Amino acid sequence: MSLLMEIAWGLIYAFFLLVVFSCLLLLRRRGKKEVHGVLRMPPGSMGWPFIGETFQLFSQDPNIFFASRQKRYGEIFKTHVLGYPCVMLASPEAARFVLVSQAHLFKPTYPQSKERLIGPWALFFHQGAYHARLRKLVNSSLAPRAIRLLLPKIESSAAAVLRSWDGRELGSFQALKRFSFDVGILAIFGGHFVEQRRNAFLENYLVVDKGYNSFPTNFKWTPYGKAMRARSRLGDLLREVVKERREKDDAGTDLLSCLMEWRDEEGGRLSDEQIADNVIGLLFAAQDTTASVLTWLIKYLNDHPKLLKAAKAEQMAIYEMNGCGRRPLEWTQIKSMPLTYKIILESLRMASVISFAFREAVADVEYKGCLIPKGWKVMPLFRNIHHNPDFFSDPQKFDPSRFNTSPMPNTFLPFGNGEHACPGNELAKLQMLVFVHQLVTQYRFEVVGSQTEVEYGPFPVPKHGLPVRLSRSGERP
Repeated sequence: MSLLMEIAWGLIYAFFLLVVFSCLLLLRRRGKKEVHGVLRMPPGSMGWPFIGETFQLFSQDPNIFFASRQKRYGEIFKTHVLGYPCVMLASPEAARFVLVSQAHLFKPTYPQSKERLIGPWALFFHQGAYHARLRKLVNSSLAPRAIRLLLPKIESSAAAVLRSWDGRELGSFQALKRFSFDVGILAIFGGHFVEQRRNAFLENYLVVDKGYNSFPTNFKWTPYGKAMRARSRLGDLLREVVKERREKDDAGTDLLSCLMEWRDEEGGRLSDEQIADNVIGLLFAAQDTTASVLTWLIKYLNDHPKLLKAAKAEQMAIYEMNGCGRRPLEWTQIKSMPLTYKIILESLRMASVISFAFREAVADVEYKGCLIPKGWKVMPLFRNIHHNPDFFSDPQKFDPSRFNTSPMPNTFLPFGNGEHACPGNELAKLQMLVFVHQLVTQYRFEVVGSQTEVEYGPFPVPKHGLPVRLSRSGERP
């Protein structure tokens, strides 16, 4: 009996070895086919087990990390960061492939901790029918014909921020975040937000903002835990506003009214939860990015006195036409700021505060003979494209005149591209034009301290948020 058992185990062991050998042979043949046949994995390094190249990414300027690997491996390469295998793409064609022509093969992806904090129904977490219908609504609410009505209030908000800055040294980024928040509130709520409720909204929003990029441990005493509780209070505030508007039948033209009035083909409307998620999501999407670009714009103007002088001359002509500020800006004047507009475009290119898009392959995808496996993260690298000398000559030079002619297709992507491009890009540019007008016509400014170091939180801004001392024109800054 024992002999039979030994023979049986011997056969099982031999069969096991045969299976292992067959698998190894199959893998070897498959590997050869991938290298010499149709598909192969992109070149690159996956780094250390589990942590990949995350340490290398965060121990240096992230732009150096991306640029050095593009130089070594080419326009498509693989890596492993933040716990995920990734394929990086650094060409205009690849960006269009992922974001436009084959966008259905790549879904937007965000950490679950951020999705829980913003709200799962926010526009940018979705694709498909829900996303398409909601995006159409948001686009129409933030189109030029709609936001031009906000111009007087945006100008008043810019003036108020600068008055509070007058005679003081402040971090530009924090001051401009407040300005971006005020403009976001205008676009979403119009003139219907009473001061008391606005203050309560701001108080809780700041807690959410502080916890957004913190480690996602949901305890009462952690920044993330505090943010989750503040987010719940924001939801309650928004439900109160929606309830009051419905009771008063108070339809307006602001974004919140559009969200409330929206109906699908069957007459269904958005729930209060869906409305709240989208309000918070749109406010988050706009605030830090616009404030970051404006912070860099101030630095670039400070670094280029001749350009600042030319921009001031352009804006002073409009300022004097309006009785030295006694009359508000008009929409036609906003469209008559060619130099300032090109300075904004060049600031968007140089700063590239949105350095990449974050997508996930929903199936195995082939791109230029390389396999992008299903489930891998895919990142079109906007900054690498914006700083490529093949598309922008002398890319490290701040030169607004490069926008005298339009950039090559798919080479200038400060607001992304395709169905997930930023719907608030026109509002952001309007906000920047108005702020520059107010700043250069009425104030002098001086950057304080180091002007070369950069910090990431997560968007790149000059160190300490670019401290600036501001004073009225004619007074010493």
